[in-house]
Amino acid sequence: MVSFPTLPVGHAGALDPGREMAPGAMVRRHAPTLPLRVGTRGSPLALFQTRLFLSMITRFCPLMRQMNAFEEHQIATSGDKVQDRALAEVGGKGLFAKEIHEAMLERRIDFAVHSLKDLETRLPPGIVLACTLRREDPRDAMVFGPACGDASDEDPFAALPRGALVGTASVRRQAQLLHRRPDLRCEMIRGNVGTRLARVRRGDFDASLLAIAGLKRLELEHEAGAVIGPDVMLPAVCQGIIGVTVREDDVELCELLSALEDAESRAVSLAERALQHALDGSCRTPMGGYATRQADGSLRLIGLVARADGSWLLRREVTGSPRDAEAMGRELGLSLKRDAPDDIFAD
Repeated sequence: MVSFPTLPVGHAGALDPGREMAPGAMVRRHAPTLPLRVGTRGSPLALFQTRLFLSMITRFCPLMRQMNAFEEHQIATSGDKVQDRALAEVGGKGLFAKEIHEAMLERRIDFAVHSLKDLETRLPPGIVLACTLRREDPRDAMVFGPACGDASDEDPFAALPRGALVGTASVRRQAQLLHRRPDLRCEMIRGNVGTRLARVRRGDFDASLLAIAGLKRLELEHEAGAVIGPDVMLPAVCQGIIGVTVREDDVELCELLSALEDAESRAVSLAERALQHALDGSCRTPMGGYATRQADGSLRLIGLVARADGSWLLRREVTGSPRDAEAMGRELGLSLKRDAPDDIFAD
């Protein structure tokens, strides 16, 4: 058995953002044993992100590399298994973590690595977010097929011919695209990055939208015909951020993982996840959120809600202290929800 330093209950890495714990509450210690079992989805991007995190933690603690301290467990999730329907029809974005967190609560794995945008804003009881890594480029990218013309980052949609068919499973992307180009058509596309790229190449779609972070991590950045700035297309909440979850009672492991916490990513993810929680939308609700640290140290948060057909869109922003990240997200979310038409949040 290996022993890790004790984590104080008030440590930032010990609690899921938004989860409250009574002052002085006791957390049961659970001393981890080696090898530590890490859960991950089996997609190429998920495996890259997991191995990236493990390389970081072994650089932080070289002894763990020498001891072969980690054991990778690939887990097929419901979100991976169902490829012919939109996520909203089969239970929402939490389906990319459901089986992983079940394995964690059953102690078949010790922690898990995720794309933070795929996690619910309220994690299952007993599961907490231990750390968030430095954010990769959060922007969306446009991938063009042979029927498209030239594009630029300044005008990424100019390459799309009138009436072009764009493949996307994201109502957020669809709404913002159609708001600017109502002549376009959107149809659902599911699958991993390679699958989506292949379908565009063979002409199933004229174009598709992907996160540039995923393309970079898979060394496929060259596939992006244009990168879309947040002033044109607001990213998904926590897009480009890797998050690590752990059991709440594994206090010592939580401290070990939290040592890799990126302070800026934590602040922006707190704001963005609070925004999403306040909006309380489903996968049917087009919404986006993007927080950034400004040169003066303040935090700027932009939020958006829209109709899926692009006929209505509301975008607002707030600026405040990073210490108030959650409050900023909550207040902006409630503001957007208050002024949105009732049908935006209809089930």
